[in-house]
Amino acid sequence: MEIGSHSSSVVEDPPPIQPTLRKAGGWKAVKYILGAFVSDAFLGRFLTLFFGSIASFLGMGAVTLTAGLRPLRPPTCHGQTNCPQPQKWQLGFLFAALGLLSIGSGSVRPCNIAFGADQFDITTEKGKQQLESFFNWWYFSFTIALLIALSAVVYIQTNVSWVIGFAIPTACLAFSIFIFLMGRRTYIYKKPQGSVFADIAKVITAAVCKRRITAGPGYEQCNFYDPLVNEKEAQFITKLSRTDRFSCLDKAAMIISPSELNAHGMPKNSWRLCSVQQVEQLKCLVGTLPVWFSGIGCLIAMDQQNTFGVLQAIQMNRSIGPHFKIPPGWMSLTSMITLSIWISVYERIYIPQLKKIRKRESRLTMQQRIRTGIVMSILCMLVAGIVEKKRRDSALKQGSFASPLSVAMLLPQFALSGMTEAFAAVALMEFFTRQMPESMRSVAGSSFFLSLAIASYLSSLIVNVIHSITGKNGREPWLGGHDLNNHRLEYYYYIIAAIGVMNFIYFTFFASHYVFSTSDDISTTRELKLENIISNHPINLSTCESKGEDE
Repeated sequence: MEIGSHSSSVVEDPPPIQPTLRKAGGWKAVKYILGAFVSDAFLGRFLTLFFGSIASFLGMGAVTLTAGLRPLRPPTCHGQTNCPQPQKWQLGFLFAALGLLSIGSGSVRPCNIAFGADQFDITTEKGKQQLESFFNWWYFSFTIALLIALSAVVYIQTNVSWVIGFAIPTACLAFSIFIFLMGRRTYIYKKPQGSVFADIAKVITAAVCKRRITAGPGYEQCNFYDPLVNEKEAQFITKLSRTDRFSCLDKAAMIISPSELNAHGMPKNSWRLCSVQQVEQLKCLVGTLPVWFSGIGCLIAMDQQNTFGVLQAIQMNRSIGPHFKIPPGWMSLTSMITLSIWISVYERIYIPQLKKIRKRESRLTMQQRIRTGIVMSILCMLVAGIVEKKRRDSALKQGSFASPLSVAMLLPQFALSGMTEAFAAVALMEFFTRQMPESMRSVAGSSFFLSLAIASYLSSLIVNVIHSITGKNGREPWLGGHDLNNHRLEYYYYIIAAIGVMNFIYFTFFASHYVFSTSDDISTTRELKLENIISNHPINLSTCESKGEDE
């Protein structure tokens, strides 16, 4: 078949639901972490974004060439069985293109949110408000781009020409790089502060080595290694003050003997003595984990609509008039449209009107938005289960593969999925970025996309477990096979809803305590006024007490 001659019709007999783990989720997690590592340790966010964008452009251009140049792809198939295999160099060219795209996404996604957040002065009230709006409008633009890609571009690829369909995003990438470079003289640049992951390893190692160290209440008897920064460094470093949370990690910064420092007041062994700054950075990361787990539980519900929700649509009446059927994949656009509408209403109507009433800026807190998102995820699964039962009963009653019920009955569950994303996903992205110091914002960006990948991975794991348990002793499993009418998808939805209820309880009574208010934003925390930070005074070498020998 010639490229560009594919039909837009949808196959009525869908592929079986195979309960298999998504290995792609693991690769996504790795590439996002690697992108954050390269950004924070070596290149900085601007250069990482630039090189990542170039890699994406080259990869997209190469994919476009495979569609446009006949020598780069195997000869046309003659019939359905006589298809010549591609040559090794053709596969190599395609894999190189896909590799460049993967490198590009791994570099851009962890850094673009962080680089955007760097442009706001959050020491001012106006800067804080602008940053809060930034996360919503970033997600809005991201969703609109997906809407266009999954509707107009896909339509062109399948009905007009694959070459034009690939050339459009390639041209858009080139234009976006041009716009990005136009602002290079106006951006605020944050210098790379070294590998955060190496600092994390050092803090954990030092804390374990000094686990026998004790001190008085509140560690009053102990001196901590907390070097003061000079005026040049103060322009790029947010100085974090020592906190009492996760106090076991504080031992990594305890000075137990003057011999740990050299003549210049620097640690002789950075794996035995770390700074308070390094310890607090790890505390920030550890403090996000309870909310991160809760976010994954919420995102699992979102993931269902992109898989089982589409399969439901295949087995429903999708006809609009005598000549048109709604493609099942279009149902996912409902979630995106819902999300876009809510963000527009929230930013353009809700906030301005509430500001007029209260005479001050009023926004939903991160706790409120995450909690609302969890509730929306529960409602989404309950509605999906009810609709699936009605769909299945009507199909069995009529004795047909597809239910006579209209596919419009799926709109509420897809809309609720979009609202889950609008509340929980945007709030989580903001939480990770604002609750970590500036030097870890790339890590924060990777944490958000990492949660999306792991949610997809865990969703497949749950499908595996349910398929295995319910299919024992020769029974028909709840999931699997070509036909949803032979299975009980609604029970699976109810299980995900039950997980959502447990997640709501977990977040309300535990994880929510790790979500700071805007006024406590870690990014705005300073140890003291700038004139108190800048100093060259020597360190007081009072020591801590130890139980036994230091290990």
